[in-house]
Amino acid sequence: VKNSIENALTLAVDALRRVGRFLPESNPIDWKETAAAVWIRQGWSGALTPVVERNSITLENLLEIDRQKKSVVANTEQFCKGFPANNVLLWGARGTGKSSLIQSLINSFYNDGLRIIEIDKNSLRNIAVIVEEVRAEPYRFIVVCDDLSFEADDPSYKEIKSALEGSIVGTSSNILIYATSNRRHLLPEKMEDNLSASYERGEVH
Repeated sequence: VKNSIENALTLAVDALRRVGRFLPESNPIDWKETAAAVWIRQGWSGALTPVVERNSITLENLLEIDRQKKSVVANTEQFCKGFPANNVLLWGARGTGKSSLIQSLINSFYNDGLRIIEIDKNSLRNIAVIVEEVRAEPYRFIVVCDDLSFEADDPSYKEIKSALEGSIVGTSSNILIYATSNRRHLLPEKMEDNLSASYERGEVH
């Protein structure tokens, strides 16, 4: 029996080593020197990779969006000071400055501890991994997801819904999600099975 157990353990260790070859190697990021990182998908998981060059756009470069800029800046300032703040969805047509507004925040709040993590919609299933990786860091992280929208049968919707409702991101006080979308409604309107939906004039909100 002892030999059987030892053989089983040996096989298990070998199997883990083989699996480990396919997992991404993630080197710790020096967030003191890193303003932004991007989540690179690798297989079922992924890794955070530092962005070498910081975006040079500033809030002063953004014109004709003063109302939106004021709201986003105020929310981000609250967040950096450790006060309650909200996840943000900026929606509108392409080229209206949604992504630029978010990216410009790093140049205004970097010295206040703000850092940015970029993630694509297809990596939302890994949001819990990202949260766990930066939870203990002494910085404030905005997870940025551009061009966010879902089809009716898209399973990624459940991931972002859980994150925005607080079951994932809400467990960490140093993380918010800022997303952009070309749609006002992330899901197709008039969906019959939308969870926690309210209906107004035939539309889902």
